[in-house]
Amino acid sequence: MKFLDLAKVTIRSGSGGNGAVSFRREKFVEFGGPDGGNGGSGGDVIAEAVDGLNTLIDFRYQQHFFAQNGQGGMGRMKTGSDGDDVILRVPVGTEILEEDGETLIADMTDLGQRVVLAKGGNGGFGNAYFKTSTNQAPRRANPGLEGVERMIWLRLKLIADAGLLGLPNAGKSTFLAATSNARPKIADYPFTTLHPNLGVVGVDGAEFVVADIPGLIEGASEGRGLGDLFLGHVERCAVLLHLIDGTSDTVAEDYRTIINELEAYGGDLADKPRVTVLNKVDSLDEELREMQKEFLEEEVGAPVMMMSGASGEGVTEVLRALRSRISRDRLRQQVKEEDKPWQP
Repeated sequence: MKFLDLAKVTIRSGSGGNGAVSFRREKFVEFGGPDGGNGGSGGDVIAEAVDGLNTLIDFRYQQHFFAQNGQGGMGRMKTGSDGDDVILRVPVGTEILEEDGETLIADMTDLGQRVVLAKGGNGGFGNAYFKTSTNQAPRRANPGLEGVERMIWLRLKLIADAGLLGLPNAGKSTFLAATSNARPKIADYPFTTLHPNLGVVGVDGAEFVVADIPGLIEGASEGRGLGDLFLGHVERCAVLLHLIDGTSDTVAEDYRTIINELEAYGGDLADKPRVTVLNKVDSLDEELREMQKEFLEEEVGAPVMMMSGASGEGVTEVLRALRSRISRDRLRQQVKEEDKPWQP
């Protein structure tokens, strides 16, 4: 399944049915009177956050969602049936924006959350509604109200507890593959990761979700490389894991490049809690490790951890550091093997 995190769709709610003008005419009934029924209401367009989706790819193949119109009223006081609603099933974490792409309509952060995006038109009144003591044979009925048509943007921001940041080939996908069941593409060339990946990692009896996004390069905020298109997927994270390639000759400059891009992106992304890690230390001897760590700590102004995603060295300590910065209500308890239900 291809990953798509931005889609533009056109929605239209149903129009209300027209009221009916009718009079009761039956044998042996001398004064029938008006009996025109009301029109039915048009269907709504509703967005619902559902489980099991992590992409907006369905909206690439269908961009128009029109609810059904209400049925017109009929004689014998028959009210027209209401139009059927249309439900847009979106992944949890989807933002719904106005056509300008900036005004937020709704943020679908909870499973099962429903939001009415376009209300259906009310049905018109039939002539029986207008009957009074002084007007006992009205010959007027109201038309139904028109539905609402609008264009909206759907923007997906994945729900994750920790986000991975770093330059291309910093070892983010290797770390995700080593700590979870996710299998992102891993290779020795830049921009191996072309779309975000999610993985569930566990440490000390607790589980949390880690998001891996494509690597950033200098000028990403201006559109270079893959740009900052995917930074929105780590906006909801409680903590960021910043990986720096320990084999680089410019570890301090590599760190500053990512920080500058976070600040240029705006929001509070640059102010989120971060765990800075010197990665790929299995390729360095002890002396070079300490030298690279010292250079990096001088730039960061805080302690730096060392890790190797390939060999597993220091991975558990890094996971514990991430876990300590995630609030207890976001953590999930690991299911032990003996507690899992038996399956044939």
